[in-house]
Amino acid sequence: MNNIGTLDMGNKISGSVLSMILDAGLMVKFILLILLVLSIISWTIIFLKFVYYRKIRVENEAFHSDYQQSSKLSEVLPAARKYSFSTTAEVFRVGYAELIKVNKASRETARGEEISLSSLDNVQRALNRASNTEMTKLESALGFLATTGSASPFIGLFGTVWGIMETFQSIGARGSATLAVVAPGISEALIATAAGLGAAIPAVIFYNYFLNKSKKMVQEMDNFADEFLNIVERFLIRK
Repeated sequence: MNNIGTLDMGNKISGSVLSMILDAGLMVKFILLILLVLSIISWTIIFLKFVYYRKIRVENEAFHSDYQQSSKLSEVLPAARKYSFSTTAEVFRVGYAELIKVNKASRETARGEEISLSSLDNVQRALNRASNTEMTKLESALGFLATTGSASPFIGLFGTVWGIMETFQSIGARGSATLAVVAPGISEALIATAAGLGAAIPAVIFYNYFLNKSKKMVQEMDNFADEFLNIVERFLIRK
């Protein structure tokens, strides 16, 4: 019996919300449509980012394991090429490619050691460039979540204000301001505010979540780049 009552109440609530949306003015409906589109795009980005970040995490761990088991940088390269999503593997590939160019240039000069040590800056710049490129990929589309999180409440509020204006115009035309006249219009207008918050809250939460994940991955790339440079510098000094 209680379940039936709960079901009836749920149906009544959902039905009333739907009826308020259908009975809302044209501008409020347009605002709700905008918020619906923003919400759909936001959830699509959230889902894709979840999948993308998970692949990066898994491949970073696998690449790190292969890297630790290798005794030479040349042995790491085949492993790095296996992981297309790994950020640290991409940093290694770019750094190793620049290192090959530096070694080739040093062999073609009489002052090979000096040229190689001075050209270490080229390797560092290449690593920094790769890290920045990967950071851009990690944070791509997060700006949309930030924009949705900050703009949606105001878009919803605009719809609410517009709906209230229409309600007062209706009151003025009828010449009466009873609760039965005011309440439906105000309720329809407040739907826009609720929709704005519904679109904004998940966008803000997951924006901060993915931004923290991105910062952690960028820190891992920077640490790996420093370690890579230390290995190269020790090798060049022993030459």
